[in-house]
Amino acid sequence: MEAKVTTEQDVLENIHRQIDNYDDIVAEARDATAAEHSMTLREGLRRYPKAIGWSVLLSTAIIMEGFDVVLLGSFYALPQFAKKYGVQAADGTYTVTAAWQAGLSNGAQVGEIIGLALNGWASERFGYRKTMIVSLSAMICFIFIPFFAQNVQMLLAAEILQGIPWGVFQTLTTAYASEVSPVALRPYLTAYVNLCWVLGQVIASGVLRGVLNWDSQWAYRVPFALQWIWPLPILIGCFFAPESPWWLVRTGRVDQARRAIRRLNTNPTEAEINASVALMIHTNALEKSMTEGTSYWDCFRGVDLRRTEIAAGVWAIQNLCGSAFMGYSTFFLEQAGLATSNAFNMSIAQYAIGALGTISSWFLMSHVGRRRLYLVGLLGMFVMLIVIGGMGWISKENTGSQWAIGAMLLCYTALYDSTVGPVCYCLVAEISSTRLRAKTVVIARIVYNIFGIINGVIMPYFLNPTALNWGAKTGLFWAGMCSLCILWTFFRVPEPKGRTYGELDVLFETHVPARRFRKTVVDQFEGDANHGHYRSHQVEDVDSKEKEAFDHIEA
Repeated sequence: MEAKVTTEQDVLENIHRQIDNYDDIVAEARDATAAEHSMTLREGLRRYPKAIGWSVLLSTAIIMEGFDVVLLGSFYALPQFAKKYGVQAADGTYTVTAAWQAGLSNGAQVGEIIGLALNGWASERFGYRKTMIVSLSAMICFIFIPFFAQNVQMLLAAEILQGIPWGVFQTLTTAYASEVSPVALRPYLTAYVNLCWVLGQVIASGVLRGVLNWDSQWAYRVPFALQWIWPLPILIGCFFAPESPWWLVRTGRVDQARRAIRRLNTNPTEAEINASVALMIHTNALEKSMTEGTSYWDCFRGVDLRRTEIAAGVWAIQNLCGSAFMGYSTFFLEQAGLATSNAFNMSIAQYAIGALGTISSWFLMSHVGRRRLYLVGLLGMFVMLIVIGGMGWISKENTGSQWAIGAMLLCYTALYDSTVGPVCYCLVAEISSTRLRAKTVVIARIVYNIFGIINGVIMPYFLNPTALNWGAKTGLFWAGMCSLCILWTFFRVPEPKGRTYGELDVLFETHVPARRFRKTVVDQFEGDANHGHYRSHQVEDVDSKEKEAFDHIEA
């Protein structure tokens, strides 16, 4: 049975007090909402090619992070790198100690957490465009440190400092993509951020394959130097990029917001520009009426606590569903007898599979939706992890089982990168309120990084022959974690597909259960046309006992 929700009476009264030309704004905002709902993908591509271009340009900065993640992890096995930054072992070979490997790998994550926290403040204070320009300029300078690093301590400093702009890129690009695109294009542009991350890994793997047989120090210096390819062209583009019109409206620069919309759209009429701005003004007023502040603390107050929990949860699941296992497919293939060089080629194929999976998610999301695709992905990965864990009981001398484990991990990668990986970016960008988006996304990504650090510590412990030495049986541990992720997702993650930000605000404010988001009819303007007859929020045609049961389960 279909449900309907409208805005609370006191919220509507508050909105009316905030907006001067109230009736005109409401009428135009209604037109903009109707236009958003009726817009098809083809129409969005035709009308917003410039918005797509600017979003793609900024999101491309994420390639640098994906590039470095593969780069550093692969350098540990590079003899030239180990001789320069490692210590000599008893057998005469050189190696980077386990402690320094952990320090270098986690140094970037520490820097990213610093950058994330700075971005939450800077992007809301100075705007997305200026924050991006400063971060890219800093990155160009910081790349000099690893390129000229004389010891492992300098490398650690480089990883921490480079992590700061990476932290900015991780969240700013997602928020910018969600605010410059219409509803029809939102899932594609936000999921493109995940594709950039995968592309960075593919490029890094190709570069490392190319320098594998070099004997000089350039085997690791050239890959470091290649990081300069990305920041400069993106920086030049950012000087000409339009600011987010939503940010301009939030800061009271309505005329500048109109100019930004004109630059993002193709030949828009004045009526269309006014309608888009009116919807932003009304949504901003609606959110101010619900939560006045825009501090980090406000993300944990009232209805925004639920939104922060969902955003943090879906991003944490990326590290809790067993994705840490994906990087070990070549490990099992080598145990099966695959040559090291061929195992390296297989890692390139794995990242290519991930890129294809992300592209497939664009088509799946438009038909299946975010929530359902996310759940199906988790269920499929749960089954695969059970199978992988079960094969761990077979002797390692059985090469067939090792091939099967490696192949299953490749299938896991394909499923992850077509469901949980890219869908997460869409959910995080859409679930947060517009006024607290930057800070909500930052908090969510910090939670992701924390679990990433934990994974970096426990995975070697699970697989190391001198520690637990679980091997493929580790899949059973991650299957258990994945089952918890499935339960949480089922009860807590809603379906934001096809919703404007104002409609999502009303759904959260009226405490609609996550499972009923998709079928609930929303009117954020109801009662606006007649100020003498405000209607309190309500959920019509829904059995009260059923709603109480939903509320109890979610609580």
